[in-house]
Amino acid sequence: MNLKDILAISGYPGLFKLVSQAKNGIIVESIIDGKRFQAFSTHKVSALEDVAIFTREGETPLKEIFIKIFKKEQGGPAINHKTSTVEAMKSYFLEILPEYDQERVYMSDIKKVLMWYNTLHQVNMLNLPEDENDKEEQEGRIEETMAKNAKTVRKKNETAKKKPDEK
Repeated sequence: MNLKDILAISGYPGLFKLVSQAKNGIIVESIIDGKRFQAFSTHKVSALEDVAIFTREGETPLKEIFIKIFKKEQGGPAINHKTSTVEAMKSYFLEILPEYDQERVYMSDIKKVLMWYNTLHQVNMLNLPEDENDKEEQEGRIEETMAKNAKTVRKKNETAKKKPDEK
């Protein structure tokens, strides 16, 4: 499952595939209907690979959450974010990721995760690694990414503390 080229664009429903670079932005294609348009540099574009959910210990990458949902549903779709109650979605998410930070992860975040998972499932873009070596390699990359993120945060905090107050 490669989430690097799958994008969410603020203000536009659904998910998009990166097609090409353009002069003032990027060309994207809807993964549902295949329509293409230019996302300008003023749009807020997020690659799903860069999305993570807050946990009590740090963050969990979206890819890892998708894998947990896939295993729970045995390859099927997750619960529907439109027809399920708020309580049902919260309890479902607690089953998937019991350590998620309930104060910083909002209901809208949970709905997006479920919607994105179901969208990718609908177009058969959820591919799990077939053998254990791929799985171990994938888990290693996830841990490496989390360690880099933690290191970056520490450096930013140290830099902020060292700067003298400017008046």
